Amino acid sequence: QVQLVESGGGLVQPGGSLRLSCAASGSIFAINRMGWYRQAPGKQRELVAAITRGGSTDYADSAKGRFAISRDNAKNTVYLQMNSLKPEDTADYYCNAGSSPRLAGNYWGQGTRVTVSS
Repeated sequence: QVQLVESGGGLVQPGGSLRLSCAASGSIFAINRMGWYRQAPGKQRELVAAITRGGSTDYADSAKGRFAISRDNAKNTVYLQMNSLKPEDTADYYCNAGSSPRLAGNYWGQGTRVTVSS
């Protein structure tokens, strides 16, 4: 089993920045890909960004140029730096982890809410 604990959400004004963190614990040896997904009210959960153990990244088009995902393998932690935030970025953000380098994993965090509003 893998446990994921997110932190860093909150309320920010349009154009502002936030950094989300997700710390993994448990059977972390099995983890390759870690990522962030988000779900806005009334919408499906969607990929924001993901990163493999080797550092390969994948971004949603909406995140390219504004968000940056990074990973500290020694700390088993993944980060999502979000800049130039827009109201449409408002959502619950979920950390995800799994063994596949390309697909969403089986492990999910509890979610952290990001609200972008003036």
